[in-house]
Amino acid sequence: MIERTSFTPGTMPQPPLPSSRKSASRRRRNQFLIFIITFLIAVTAWKLLQRSGAELPFTPEINVPPVTELHPIVAAKQQELITQTAAAGITILITDGFRSTEEQNALYEQGRTLDGLVVTQVRGGHSYHNYGLAIDFALRTKEGDVVWDMKYDGNGNSKPDWMEVVAIAKKLGFTWGGDWDNFKDYPHLQMDFGYSIRELLRGKRPQVE
Repeated sequence: MIERTSFTPGTMPQPPLPSSRKSASRRRRNQFLIFIITFLIAVTAWKLLQRSGAELPFTPEINVPPVTELHPIVAAKQQELITQTAAAGITILITDGFRSTEEQNALYEQGRTLDGLVVTQVRGGHSYHNYGLAIDFALRTKEGDVVWDMKYDGNGNSKPDWMEVVAIAKKLGFTWGGDWDNFKDYPHLQMDFGYSIRELLRGKRPQVE
């Protein structure tokens, strides 16, 4: 039997592609689709990691001396915060300032491999405390107790002392961990000077005036 091929007048009939050529074309198309899908998944995963604040891989670019204390500007603003809150009838206690990488790692294990509640989501090197750019505070009551009560009104002005401290801190240039979208850290105040954790990990540091 002779196979007949229909065609439009004025055009030459095209012979059917051999099965090997069809398979090669289909294989190239599938490989391209797999590449596109893999690329999109990688980009999405990277963006999610950055948005969540997860610890990303880094390559140190600059060798700098280790940080061992609060940045001078942060230390000065810390003292101003203590003075200004005292003038408002509020006594605060700075519970943490500079924190070493080893201390950060130990704190990270709390609530995970060690007893206690989870108080941090980052390991050593991934906290602004590790670069002397953050402090934590608590309130001291008139009886001398240290509290983290965000509703406590020790100065009797019908406003929570905690939020009064936060407002003063923000005017001094601090950002507040309570404003974070993911893991809210209500005692946390920091000055990052526009530096990301990745930049700090790579050796960049705020200038010391």
